[in-house]
Formats: sequence, structure tokens, C-alpha cells
Amino acid sequence: MSDDIFESLDWRGEPVDCTACTHRDRRLDPETAALPAGGKLPGRCLPLKACVEDRYAKRIQRFFEWNPDLAAGHLGHPYFEVRANAARFAPIFQLPRLMGDPDETVRSVLARRLPRRLLLKLRDDPDREVRIAVATRLEDADLAPLMRDPDCSVRLRVVRRIPDGMLPAMMHDEDPEVRVEIARRLSMDWLPSLAWDDSPRVRLVVAQRLSASKLHVLLQDADWMVRLAVAGRIDAGQLGPLLDDPEEEVRAIARQRAAGLTIANDLPPL
Repeated sequence: MSDDIFESLDWRGEPVDCTACTHRDRRLDPETAALPAGGKLPGRCLPLKACVEDRYAKRIQRFFEWNPDLAAGHLGHPYFEVRANAARFAPIFQLPRLMGDPDETVRSVLARRLPRRLLLKLRDDPDREVRIAVATRLEDADLAPLMRDPDCSVRLRVVRRIPDGMLPAMMHDEDPEVRVEIARRLSMDWLPSLAWDDSPRVRLVVAQRLSASKLHVLLQDADWMVRLAVAGRIDAGQLGPLLDDPEEEVRAIARQRAAGLTIANDLPPL
């Protein structure tokens, strides 16, 4: 959807007045202006398209794309969308003063640009989106404090980035989505420990990854999908109880394998 269908109002809900704008010398006439192939007009602004006074975020962003030289001068603007978009284009040395900004959108932009020594100070930010952005950029030991973050989305991002050796410390995370991701990455030395996890989704990942010789620990799992995964991978000589499993699909796979038949792997990917 084109953004020029929205009327031009400023952040206070008042009509934008180009004649009173500080940057009126950069204004193009919307009746005659023609955008180049790249869609940018450096050093220019265009009503309903690229305007720092407009409350519509896309128009503000486009203004700074066209006028990055003006970004630093708008870091103190009262409207958070202006500060956030200015922070995307301002010189990085100008950004630290916004670390205490009251709006999380602004701080999220900082989390994507600040150097490591300043990024560390945002690990305890009260907003989850800021902490997710921080977790996306930090590495190794710097992520350790976020392993105990109260928000599962932050911890999930951490699990995807921490070194393998740090994963066992999160094996008992309270959120099953986090434990599923751990099961996907955990080394084979630790993986059997998750065979008794409360979540069948976690145990299914274990059944799909664990070596065939160790799958006997899941032969009588309470979830039929887990047993189905076991039936398709366990050594044929260990199929035992799966040959008479109460679930028809599990029995069928187990009996086909016991008969030496090749089966198709229809299980979902890890």
C-alpha cells in the first residue's frame, strides 16, 4: 500500500505547514517532482513522501535517507519516531546521549548500532525488544547475563547464539520453546538428559537426533509422535514393544522395519 494516501499531519495531529518548516529550502513541488530510478532525491524533501515534520514513520525515515546530514540535528526532537529514525543515520559518536531515551523504539535502534562497550549497558533495559536486539549482537560470555532474562523471547535468541559449551546451563529453562532450541543444538554427550523432558516437542527433537543405539530410552514414551520417530530410527533388533504399539502408525513403521522394508521419512525437519 502506498504511503501517500495518508494525509500530512504532524506528531501533534496538526496539518504540516511547509512554509514554517526549517527545511523549506529543500522542499520539492509534489506536482512537478519526479523521483529517479532509485527513489531518492538527496538533499530534498517532498510532501506526502519524505518529510521530517510528518507523523508517519515511513515519511520520516525517507526524509533522513534523503538527508542524512540532518539526522544529528534531530536527535533531541520531541517526537520519538523522529529521534528513532534520526538515530539510524546520525554519526555513531552522537548516539550515546540517547541511551536513556524514554522510548524503547529509540533505544532499540541504538542497540543495533552502538559499539560493544556501550551495548553491554543495554543488557538490563526494561524493554524486551531492546534486550532482543542486544542479544542479537553480543557474543559468547557477554550473553551470559541474558541466559536468565525474564522474557523467553530474549532467552530464545540467546540460545541460538551462545557457544555449545554454554548450552547445558540452560537445559532446564522453564519455557519449552527455549528447550526445543537447546535440544537442536546440544552436544550428543548431553542430549540424552533431555529424553525425560516434560515437553513432547523437546523429546521429539531428541528422538530425531539421538544415536540409534541410545533410542531405547524413548521406546515407551507417552507421546506417539516420539515413538514414531523412534520406530523409524532405532536398530531393528530393538523395536520390541513398538511392534504392538497402541498407535497404528507406530506399529506399521515398526513392522515394516522388522520385515526389512525401507520406509519414507515423513517426520518434520529439525
